[in-house]
Amino acid sequence: MSILLVGISHHSAPVALLESVAIAESDRDRLTEELIAGDRVDEAMIVTTCNRVEVYAAVDAFHPALDDVVALLSRHSGLSVDELSRHLYIRYSESAAEHLFSVASGLDSMVVGEQQIIGQIRTAYQSASDIGAAGTTLHRLAQQALHVGKRVHTETDIDSAGASVVSVALDRAAEILAEGRAAGADADAPAGRRLDGRRAVVLGAGAMGGLAVAHLGRGGIAHIDVANRTPERSERLSEIARDSGTPAAAVPVERLAEAVARADILFTCTGAVGTVVSLGDVHTALARREAGRPLVICDLGMPRDVDPAVSGLPGVTVLGIEALKADPETSSAAAADAARTIVDSELAAYTQSERLAEVGPLIGKMRGRAGQVVAAEMRRLESRLPDLDDKARDEVANAVRRVVDKLLHPPTVRFKQLAAQPDGENYAEVVRTLFDLDGATTGEEAS
Repeated sequence: MSILLVGISHHSAPVALLESVAIAESDRDRLTEELIAGDRVDEAMIVTTCNRVEVYAAVDAFHPALDDVVALLSRHSGLSVDELSRHLYIRYSESAAEHLFSVASGLDSMVVGEQQIIGQIRTAYQSASDIGAAGTTLHRLAQQALHVGKRVHTETDIDSAGASVVSVALDRAAEILAEGRAAGADADAPAGRRLDGRRAVVLGAGAMGGLAVAHLGRGGIAHIDVANRTPERSERLSEIARDSGTPAAAVPVERLAEAVARADILFTCTGAVGTVVSLGDVHTALARREAGRPLVICDLGMPRDVDPAVSGLPGVTVLGIEALKADPETSSAAAADAARTIVDSELAAYTQSERLAEVGPLIGKMRGRAGQVVAAEMRRLESRLPDLDDKARDEVANAVRRVVDKLLHPPTVRFKQLAAQPDGENYAEVVRTLFDLDGATTGEEAS
């Protein structure tokens, strides 16, 4: 069983196309079940974030499974296979594992070093596991990826390159608001406290919303309004903010325009399919605020939560996914190199363990074939020596088994060593052929 990866991300496609392919959490289980319902994909896991959709599948044959995955994404997005294929990246076997390890490490992120991707991979695996779509192969892959991500964030300084897309978005929002104040007004603000006296609205109470609340609090925000379609979740997130010392309140989604009218920053990442913040909502908010007061909207939804027309309104700056790609100075080359070293090391260990895992069943078949031969020879001996007593028969059987075990032990040990090497599948094929492990030969025929 090998891993097939079919993905699309900010590296390979424009935001407009990413929006078409985006998979809401409510659709993930349905699409995963549809994929494994056929006979070409045995296991499947879909990793979906604000800037990527990646399908990981455990398959026996590359091309048939690839056709199924691409067809699924085509049906879901409404894009033709040809149009979609131009923006997909495809990895197989070791290359697929290497990509997931890099993603878990934050090396493939829009902002190098972002941490929430580990949680998103964990959620993707748990979702697949809960519906029975993740078996042994994906379990090993996902657990190793989570281990690699944890090692990288613990043992390197990659976090300093950019904790998350959320932090970069809100840092840029603070810079834009500072430019709007009188020259030098923020010059004496303590590091990380450029949001003193500002107000914010966070729309969406999921993981990204929680990160936004935490970052805003560290930035010295004066007040946060939290809005969510589920009032209990917005109340819970606002309570967490208050417990951390940041004034906050839950507001109904229906009063969003009223809250935005009082705010300097609107952060939104709802995971909804379609526009959540309309042009009319922002018009209403602007009509209720003092003229010339800037508003910065951080829209990290995928698809976008905010109507694109909003970016044309005077005094409004919209920071979307496209505006948040990391600048060279935000990345630490040394930390990234250290992270890649860990990825390479862990990939080698994972690949070796996968080769050995594939060898196990083959060795079992080889020993099973030997057992068939021993059993056949014992039946033949009993037919020729019907008067052989039980004790003598057991001694003969044990002697034959010991001979077989001693003959098989050295090649078995050497086979495991050779199979762990990069060309190990060649040795597996030799053993399969020599012992006729895929054939129908019985013990009698072998003798």
